[in-house]
Amino acid sequence: MTQAEYSGTIPRLLGEAAERDADGTWIRSDEGSVTFGGAVAAVGLTADALRALGVRRGDLVMLTARTTPPYLLCWLAITAMGAVAVAVNPRSTATEIAGLVGQVRPSLIVTDADLADVVSGANGRGDWQDAFPPMCDVLSVVPADWADAAWMARRARDAGLPDAAVAPDDLAVLIPTSGTTGRSKLVMQTHRAYAMAGEGFPFWMQLNAADVLMTTLPLFHVNAPCYSVMGSLACGAGLVLVPRFSAGAFLDTARRHGATEFNAIGAMLEILMRQPERADDADTLLRLCYTGPAPEKERQLEMERRFGLRIVVGYAMSESPYGLIWAHGARPYGTLGSVRQHPTLGTINEVRVVDSVGAVLGPGETGELELRNPVVTPGYWGMPEETAAVMDDGWLRSGDLVTVGADGTYTFVSRVKEVIRRRGENLSPLEVEEVLTGHSAVLDCAVVGVASELSEEDVKAFIVPAAGERVDFAELRAFAADRLASFKVPRYWQLIDELPRTPTARVAKHRLPAGHPDGEYDAEVPDTIR
Repeated sequence: MTQAEYSGTIPRLLGEAAERDADGTWIRSDEGSVTFGGAVAAVGLTADALRALGVRRGDLVMLTARTTPPYLLCWLAITAMGAVAVAVNPRSTATEIAGLVGQVRPSLIVTDADLADVVSGANGRGDWQDAFPPMCDVLSVVPADWADAAWMARRARDAGLPDAAVAPDDLAVLIPTSGTTGRSKLVMQTHRAYAMAGEGFPFWMQLNAADVLMTTLPLFHVNAPCYSVMGSLACGAGLVLVPRFSAGAFLDTARRHGATEFNAIGAMLEILMRQPERADDADTLLRLCYTGPAPEKERQLEMERRFGLRIVVGYAMSESPYGLIWAHGARPYGTLGSVRQHPTLGTINEVRVVDSVGAVLGPGETGELELRNPVVTPGYWGMPEETAAVMDDGWLRSGDLVTVGADGTYTFVSRVKEVIRRRGENLSPLEVEEVLTGHSAVLDCAVVGVASELSEEDVKAFIVPAAGERVDFAELRAFAADRLASFKVPRYWQLIDELPRTPTARVAKHRLPAGHPDGEYDAEVPDTIR
């Protein structure tokens, strides 16, 4: 088969998994489990319910996507019927949801009873001209008996996947990135991208049908749907859905569900390492962990010894799930690995390192990583200028500076673009600054990323007080928390008389005082990622 003949889609991978092993258990959770065949039936029935609510091929459907079976089944139904899933962070505030609703104009919002008030609170906050879209509860469209294997087996005889003629290059999802109160960059991704990523992941990680993949990562990102969900379908493995990452419960959850592999991002591994050590830490079936970026070699070896598993490091983006990964049998500590390729189509992914004028650089030289492959995003929804800014004659600009070694492995150096990476999330400093300057006590402010003891970064706000105003950091933090998702709220706060600026009046953030001075307000980070 050639790339031109490729026919992979999200529903095709689901259907093929059910054909191979209809009675095999696929989704596992503390709420219940679903077989591959039961998932096909549940997705078909959910698509029928969404169609009855007016959802049609090409419509955008927003869902407050918790990492639970009902939300995943709904996500699969939306994509299988040829509609487009816009999965958003369930921790979003009403203001953030209003901004996204105004941006994408969904035909329906799928949420749940616990979030209904927040979503309803978005009505009236946006500047859209149309009426606020209708809402429904996820449990009103997903069959109530989704976890009843016998009931689903009976329904499987008369319920199948929608006949929507979905094609590989049809739009499947919009992935919100960075800020959401104004105009978020919504990454468009196709069925081809998710299917190819699913087919690639078991090959890259050496997984098979005997494995059980566990994810605590969100369905509104690219990692869990592309790799854990689609990867488990592609190789017939089990899939454990855990609504949130909790360091104290993580290993017990893995034991309970027989997990053999999990994906980690950001500070997750470091948070696990900071839990009190137990004699049974390695007493699980876990054998593999996929993560990025790479820990230091000695720290990685320490993690592997403690938990009795092997860590594989990779690099990818919402804009391209094909990036870099450690090759089979290789242990290039501290690197992002080498170029990912498809297990049967062969070489489909190209990588290069370029300087500021686009000249290709050689080994050891630092430049921007660029990718070219058939799963690069078509662009950002409704943002032609932003799309053009990341495309370089068919190459995707990553915004990350790297070096390539003589052995073809790439090492991360720094970011080109000013995005803060915190607890596995990307956030825009500008978005946080716009919220803070909306407070009457704030004349000006600058938000930056600072080193975190948990890896990645924490968020720090430098505040210039308005004339005659007294800044109460606890009150200002509460003000921000009411308008921003929790991972965007600064941990560190510091008063400053004025912000340093460049000759062109831009804030010179590199000249802001470093370190943690006396008088700095510190809001402690919890050991749980919600």
